[in-house]
Amino acid sequence: MSSEFSSQAPFLPFALPEIGEDEINEVVDTLRSGWVTTGPKAKRFEQEFAQFLGEPEIECIAVNSATAGLHLALEALGIGPGDEVITTTHTFTATAEVVRYLGADVVLVDIDPKTLNIDPKLVEAAITPRTRCIIPVHYAGLAVDMIAILDIARKHGLRVVEDAAHALPTTLEKELIGTMGSDATVFSFYANKTMTTGEGGMLVTRNAELAKRAKVMRLHGMNRDAFDRFTAKVPSWYYEIVAPGYKYNLTDIGAALGIHQLKRLPAFQLRREKIAQAYNEAFADLPLILPPEAIEGDVHSWHLYVLRLSDAADIDRDAFIEAMFAAGIGCSVHYIPLHLQPYWRDRYGLTPEQFPHSQKAYERSFSIPLYTAMTDADVERVIAAVRRIARA
Repeated sequence: MSSEFSSQAPFLPFALPEIGEDEINEVVDTLRSGWVTTGPKAKRFEQEFAQFLGEPEIECIAVNSATAGLHLALEALGIGPGDEVITTTHTFTATAEVVRYLGADVVLVDIDPKTLNIDPKLVEAAITPRTRCIIPVHYAGLAVDMIAILDIARKHGLRVVEDAAHALPTTLEKELIGTMGSDATVFSFYANKTMTTGEGGMLVTRNAELAKRAKVMRLHGMNRDAFDRFTAKVPSWYYEIVAPGYKYNLTDIGAALGIHQLKRLPAFQLRREKIAQAYNEAFADLPLILPPEAIEGDVHSWHLYVLRLSDAADIDRDAFIEAMFAAGIGCSVHYIPLHLQPYWRDRYGLTPEQFPHSQKAYERSFSIPLYTAMTDADVERVIAAVRRIARA
């Protein structure tokens, strides 16, 4: 480690959650209650999440990860061997791996180079007689063109499950993602997301049969909720296993965090947006492509702030990240596309030439810190480092 680095401020990580006293007190209350697994706090969290979405007919099912939520949604829709599911190569592997859990095949398509979201035109071109479902991914907090995706789905009789891990509280045409009319939407509450339960997610749907199946499969295929069985005032020990289910329930400890994180979500989004706008103003004159913004009147969740080096830049992406780390600032890359990952590349014979927009975005993009626990001084520190490195 150089003396220059050691004389600088402490390392600024890429992401940190913001946990307040209300969250801590709720967790302590949960621990003292004696009910630490799925119970009253998880039910309350589901109910309050439904209220946040503002749609009484939407059911919310708390799970231990967004991956679990995606898996449950596809299983409930009957996706299985012989089926194809279309999604984007520009995502984390969880989006696609859940399709393989069920024995179906993944069809990957490229992104729109302006939005970095899945390109609806390429989705329609990829449809075959085996296609059953589309999984659009709302990248970095910007809404996918769900109007186009839902039109395509209706036209071809396909299901839609939204990967909204980045998209809380994103809106499109002033409607919250999760209320747009897809079969299901899945949110993530991982530690670096716009709100957190540590690990966790939420499956939301208007489809009563899908919700019923997901609730059964969430906990071992059991036809009774464990919370109901253990809190009943009369003998209520009997249950039946009606399917070979999974262990995907969210604990009350996690839900205790989520209850208060959800209350703070509007303020969290405003802080993220303020930081993003500060970055936008500071980087406008640099050889960088700034992240796309939401259309006027809509909300970008700003889960990520992804910069791309323009063709005029004199530094490559890897060197830029290394220089940021040397300045004591963490960065990441979102994502190493699936077509470059050995499993997906080899199973489907994928090449970079098939996905030119995702490939170029990968080669030239990096994500800089953007989280609510950042101070104004932290933001200025990131700005100074980016400007210095970009202009070197």
